[in-house]
Amino acid sequence: MDTLFTSRRIIACLVVACLLAAVGCAAGQPWTPFQDPKKAAREREQYGPTADERIKQFKADAKQAQAGSAHAQHEFTQTLVAALLEEHDPRVRAEILEIAAEFDTAAATAICKGALEDPDERVRMAACSAWGKRGGPEAVQLLAARYQSDAEFDVRLRALRELGTLGDKQAIPVLARALEDSDPAVQYRAVAALKQVSGRDLGDDVNKWREWAADPEGSAAEWSIAEAWRKLF
Repeated sequence: MDTLFTSRRIIACLVVACLLAAVGCAAGQPWTPFQDPKKAAREREQYGPTADERIKQFKADAKQAQAGSAHAQHEFTQTLVAALLEEHDPRVRAEILEIAAEFDTAAATAICKGALEDPDERVRMAACSAWGKRGGPEAVQLLAARYQSDAEFDVRLRALRELGTLGDKQAIPVLARALEDSDPAVQYRAVAALKQVSGRDLGDDVNKWREWAADPEGSAAEWSIAEAWRKLF
């Protein structure tokens, strides 16, 4: 009898817990059982805002700055530089970088450049993506250098991908060198990037792309003729 009563109490408690969780979700608030508001406040005062809270604040400030004057944007991106230097969480640094990439200020450019040298590979990958969005001749140089020098394989692949995103023919020499890499994944990424840069599709045969990259201008006319014949037949 006691065992049955205890089991019913346990089940009742679980049902109540599920109902409370459902109410919390319906209200749009996460349910955190047994959370002491005073304790949470003390922890926030002792350790500062959480990573999610910091990210949320940065995004809110960015939205306000984007709607403001050029001076306001300059001031905001200056604060991002200071925040980035003090930030210990790679995830937050990556978010700061993505926010900075949306601004056209000297401080924002400095953040995007510096993030390419971040000790965490996730931030460096985010920096490659940021330069893929920002574009310009400098982006080609920075991404090419990151592909050639980074110790992490995934960062190098990201740099190649973003070189393709730029669609800049200045990237052809470094992509041609990537075709000679012994890793098939690097070759594949280089081929995909060359398709974007050249606006052509020679298939996935690395040797064909090697021939094209050796003389892009000279092979252009020949490729155009072959392409025209295929359309006719």
